[in-house]
Amino acid sequence: GETFVNRTPPQKEEETGIPAGFSINQVVPWGRGYEEYVRYFHLTGADLPLRIIDCGGGPSDFTAERHRQGLPGCSADPLYHFSREEIRRRIDETYPMVMEQAHRYKDAFLWDDFASVEDLGRRRMATMDRFLEDFEPGKAAGRYVAGQLPTLPYAADRFDIALCSHYLFLYSEQADLETHWRGIEEMLRVAPEARLFPLVTLRGERSPHLDPVLERAAARGWTATVEPVPYEFQRGANEMLRLRRPLPA
Repeated sequence: GETFVNRTPPQKEEETGIPAGFSINQVVPWGRGYEEYVRYFHLTGADLPLRIIDCGGGPSDFTAERHRQGLPGCSADPLYHFSREEIRRRIDETYPMVMEQAHRYKDAFLWDDFASVEDLGRRRMATMDRFLEDFEPGKAAGRYVAGQLPTLPYAADRFDIALCSHYLFLYSEQADLETHWRGIEEMLRVAPEARLFPLVTLRGERSPHLDPVLERAAARGWTATVEPVPYEFQRGANEMLRLRRPLPA
């Protein structure tokens, strides 16, 4: 994905949870925008009014923009344990490091949607600013909930669609198959449909967990399809996994 810092086991709280002794200093916030979500989850006009949960949304503005449009949904992420001021400070601390990594790995990405690395940085920062503007009132209203896969603090079928961006499959080297499967089971507990993007690893290779997940989904009687999406920034990352389970009788 676009987390350029330490392309080794992630120390991002929004992707790993909060183990004992974890602190804001291990977080590398990097928020993605609403329009990107629409494209890489291929969200249609029929999808958008539905109840959507963003699993591991971090400092994305997806939930903030949906709230602005009067649409239902929320985002769950361990990042939300921290205050607005702590998140803002960490964004400012890590931004130069992220930008240096963006320049270093520039050739691993397609630059059709961004004019330059600097343009990417400006737009990411604007996205995170929009998130921060909504964070405190949104947290009070329940739009931002401190939680993580594979244990979300919601009842079954609380949502219509569960999304997971730039965690499962992307970090296949750091998260094993069982971690992936438990996360997907949880997404399909809280919603009858789950969508995950991208399906490649940090190295740009097809995730080795994808085929086993497809096999397990078929064995459970779930519908699982790999679908092209109208988005590609990381080279080769242009497909999502859509899973659907039967609705309860």
